[in-house]
Amino acid sequence: MSSAVVAPLLGLVVAFLFALSAYFQQKAARQTRREGHSVATGAYALMSKLVRDPVWLGGWVVNLLGFATQALALHVGSVATVQPMLATQLLFALPMASFEQRTRPRLRDWAGALCISAGLIVLLVVVHVRTLPGHPDRDRIIVAALAAVAAIAVLIPIASRVGPGMLVVVAASCAGLCFAMTAVFITLTTDDLVNHGIAYTARDWVGYALAASTILGLVLGQGAFANGPLPWAVATKETANPIASYAIGVLAFPVALPSSAQTVSGVVVAGLLVVAGAIALAGSPSAEVWLSRTTDEAAKAVS
Repeated sequence: MSSAVVAPLLGLVVAFLFALSAYFQQKAARQTRREGHSVATGAYALMSKLVRDPVWLGGWVVNLLGFATQALALHVGSVATVQPMLATQLLFALPMASFEQRTRPRLRDWAGALCISAGLIVLLVVVHVRTLPGHPDRDRIIVAALAAVAAIAVLIPIASRVGPGMLVVVAASCAGLCFAMTAVFITLTTDDLVNHGIAYTARDWVGYALAASTILGLVLGQGAFANGPLPWAVATKETANPIASYAIGVLAFPVALPSSAQTVSGVVVAGLLVVAGAIALAGSPSAEVWLSRTTDEAAKAVS
């Protein structure tokens, strides 16, 4: 079997493993939320509970298996072949979420998931947002990091007051932003290791920023899983991440804004598909059932 076939198939396996990991993490995060712990009440309390949960730890074993499979897929094929397949993660997360709720995905749910996945695939193929080429401007990366921290510090408390539905969207978006920053810091840290050695890397700030963005993204992701439907959390995070990556690329890397008619058209089509899918998922009766249960669980946790 040729690499042109094997690499996309492995990409689909990776998408399934990441979705399965998210399912286990959400299962544990929901239980933790029932006990009164959430990203709104304290990140330390939330994570200290989750890291002792065997279901959550099992989710991370699956996640690591997904990363290993992704590395294999990228060894067999190219980034352009493998990465778009990861956008299908939502198509696996949807039936998993329905299985937990003991329901079947509605046609509207499938249509929304297909639109979002298709939009992300178009975006990844057209503008190559997963790859950040060339040498970055570190000063601009600092500006991007400070802006990201400020946005998270403002938006999370506001979303917490509005309710679970808003919190899941904002927390997942902020998690996607954090993981986009993580990708940037990985690039810088790798450059430090290759060109300057371990001692220099240990003194440079980017390694510590890498750890901070990864941990913050992890915490925010768990908050998203605990407060809303799994498809909402996965769709929002997977949409925010490439958009944030592209914005950072334009700001700090030699990445040009789309200029050709074909690229602009692709971006517009991708945007329309994602928006249409988001509207379909947001108005789904399945999501309303999930949110009502989340609200009831939160009320019981408080009482």
